[in-house]
Amino acid sequence: MEDIKFSEKELQEVQYHIDKYPEKKAAVMPVLWMAQKKWGWLSKEVMMYVGELLDLTYAHVYGVATFYTMYFKKPMGKNHVQVCTNVSCMLHKGDEIYDHVKTRLGISHNEATEDGLFSLEEVECMGACGGAPMIVINEDFHENIDISKVDKILDDIKNKS
Repeated sequence: MEDIKFSEKELQEVQYHIDKYPEKKAAVMPVLWMAQKKWGWLSKEVMMYVGELLDLTYAHVYGVATFYTMYFKKPMGKNHVQVCTNVSCMLHKGDEIYDHVKTRLGISHNEATEDGLFSLEEVECMGACGGAPMIVINEDFHENIDISKVDKILDDIKNKS
């Protein structure tokens, strides 16, 4: 793995997060998010680095990272597809959409395609019940989705890569 260090600009952002809270350790979530965006996932080395920056033990950082599903503890695809299958989305065929994406990509929950372009996650409520069913790809929300719209989105991503 490459040298695990934030740039000077990123370290300024870390300091910004630290300064927002009365205790340094409270910045762990935004700093983990920064680390995940930079390195794609949170390896043991990355979590140790975050701990060093915030004067936290690896165990504390690991505990936070493993508690929240938004943090990846293994490499994921460049385009992480999350499909909501909770009640509102399920009633609007969210489970069928998930099954379709699973079949189309040839992967299951928390797996990545061999080319590393996509990963897939079945998720619980993402707070868009009025726009059900919905999917999220990286940080882009798509509401009132159906299988043909999902196929178009996936095709567009594949064609741009």
